Amino acid sequence: MEFGVVVFVLTLPFVAESIHFEVESGHIKCMGEDIKIDSMTVGHYSIVNPNQGHPLPPHHKINVSVYTPKGDRLHYAEVVESGQFAFGAEEDGNHLACISAIDHQPEDKIFVEFDWRSGVATKQWSNVAKKGSVDAMELELKKLADTIASIQEEMFALRLRNLEMMMINRNTNSRMGYLSLVSLFLCLSVAALQLWHLKSFFQKKKII
Repeated sequence: MEFGVVVFVLTLPFVAESIHFEVESGHIKCMGEDIKIDSMTVGHYSIVNPNQGHPLPPHHKINVSVYTPKGDRLHYAEVVESGQFAFGAEEDGNHLACISAIDHQPEDKIFVEFDWRSGVATKQWSNVAKKGSVDAMELELKKLADTIASIQEEMFALRLRNLEMMMINRNTNSRMGYLSLVSLFLCLSVAALQLWHLKSFFQKKKII
């Protein structure tokens, strides 16, 4: 699928209200939002039905991508009518959301409602617990569980090493005690032999 090369960029404030815009078939529009690190961000997008009471035309579909300032993709939805996303910003900077309308001839205009909120505003959004945010929280919980499991493994390994060191210390102390007793016995034995030898020498010389 080929899209037009014209990209319309809108810069939204840090706390954004719902906006409406149109996207022509085969074209793309991008919106940037300056988000602070660790800020919670939630977004919702949907196609506005131009004919209320009737189903949307089959070609009224959009593709949605959300990118970090470094260009890493945080969210992607293909050929949808609506959707949502949620994430915690891992870096400061301008995050980009791009919405493109699928190619169609003759060209048609698709009207999109887009709601992107960050920081304090997310606490006032009733849809924060929808699928996008649940998926994001599930991912964070999995990361936290992996971190806890890693810490537990490290603690278990440290306890094993501590027990091994205690056993080594005990064995070393026991061996040192045994060697000390053997050394004392040898010293006393040598001293006794020296006394016996001196006594025998003096007796032979009739000194004593």
